[in-house]
Amino acid sequence: MKRKNTILGFAAIALIISCATNPFTGKSTLALVPNSQLFPTSFAQYNQFLNENKVIKGTKQAEMITRVGERIKAATERWMNANGQQGYLNDYKWEFNLVDDKTVNAWCMPGGKIVFYTGILPIAENETAIAAIMGHEVAHALANHGQQRMSAGMLQQIGAVAGNVAIKDEQSRNMFNQAYGIGSQVGVMLPFSRSHESEADKIGLYLMAVAGYNPDEAAELWVRMKANSGGQAPPEFLSTHPSNDTRIAELKKMAPMAKEEAIKFGVTTYRPLGKF
Repeated sequence: MKRKNTILGFAAIALIISCATNPFTGKSTLALVPNSQLFPTSFAQYNQFLNENKVIKGTKQAEMITRVGERIKAATERWMNANGQQGYLNDYKWEFNLVDDKTVNAWCMPGGKIVFYTGILPIAENETAIAAIMGHEVAHALANHGQQRMSAGMLQQIGAVAGNVAIKDEQSRNMFNQAYGIGSQVGVMLPFSRSHESEADKIGLYLMAVAGYNPDEAAELWVRMKANSGGQAPPEFLSTHPSNDTRIAELKKMAPMAKEEAIKFGVTTYRPLGKF
């Protein structure tokens, strides 16, 4: 019992003292791993990834990735400064790379390290869609979603340990582990992840619009993503992401709000799609 109380006490203290503030929502978020530790690890892993994969340099597509990235970065800085978040990006080390890989994916590590796979380019079709993807991935980093997922995973593990310490009967413990594993994943971790995706979609729309890219294209991108998937996707409640249909509908609903936000920064017209 003493050990159980110690574990639970540690978890409670961790929750109280290990919080950050989401600059976009103003809400407190989990931060059991501070950025001072997370960023250096992220940068090292990113460099290792680049060393182990084929990075494309000097092509028009690689230059486009960098160009869009720099524009989203500039829009991010303008937005953050205008909303009282001066200095928030001081520890970010932005980098934008195109990697030769058929996987349909792009990602941004904590601290601003971004990779696009060549496999996503045919579906993107144009530079504006690249900006939609870039804005979404940058939004994950800005809102500290990686930090939150790591923190939630740590708490999930603490809960599992506490349950196993408290339950002495082996059969009951096995039942707890099965129920806890499914319940915490489907009831907590997956909805948590889906909420991050939706939040990144909204933030990403704002950033691409402020950068001068038409946010209407984000929904069109996901129409193409849906077609590429061939309808092969798990039910939304079992997925880390909102369903394609949910995402398309929400992006269409949020695009006018992103345009209104861009007007605050003097953006009233948008760049051409930039087909490639």
